Amino acid sequence: MDTNDEPQMNCYPLIRQGTRFDTVIVANGAFPEGAVALDVIHHAQRIIACDGGAEMLIARGIEPRKITVVGDGDSITPALKERLHFIQVDEQNDNDLTKATRYVAGLPRMKGATVAYLAATGKREDHTMANISLLMRYYQEFDLHPVMLTDYGYFIPTCMESRFETFARQQVSIFNFGCKRLESEGLVWNTRAFDSLWQGTLNEAQGNHICLHGDSFYLVYLTLEEKIKR
Repeated sequence: MDTNDEPQMNCYPLIRQGTRFDTVIVANGAFPEGAVALDVIHHAQRIIACDGGAEMLIARGIEPRKITVVGDGDSITPALKERLHFIQVDEQNDNDLTKATRYVAGLPRMKGATVAYLAATGKREDHTMANISLLMRYYQEFDLHPVMLTDYGYFIPTCMESRFETFARQQVSIFNFGCKRLESEGLVWNTRAFDSLWQGTLNEAQGNHICLHGDSFYLVYLTLEEKIKR
């Protein structure tokens, strides 16, 4: 048997305090307050802000010299622009999150890099839905491994065969982006190739890992804390 024909397993560790990312992109949504997200920001080697995200970072003690701002500049003051490394991108076909991601993808040695997104949800619900769905585009087109982190959990786009480190009673939701086949190991309820986004939500890990077997792309959400039994 030619093992080269076997699909490669995508492996994802738990996201928790102490997890490190080379690059963190901070949007202009609800700024995180949880220990995991704040730890990720303070230990990032590279911080990219989407326009107004820079002001939130500075207000929370991040030095301006550590921040690169990418965007059209419509939500950042001229005075702050002068203090920061500001990269003007005026085109309006993409939002600031995508402009920042395209900039990161174009940097040297970023192929396959893991990028954390913070403050990309909250405030406006339409922005939240758009930003979450864009993760799949970044994964497919920009050859990055994006992780969108909130104070409650994280989204990871993936495909085919995937293994996630988990813990018992960790809540898991799966959103199908094209699979005709989608099965699971380690969840309370087995998955399938769902027709609607809501159908794969509110599942639960039984132990220290889950495996997902698909034939295309899907988006996985995992909570930071276990569900407390009442």
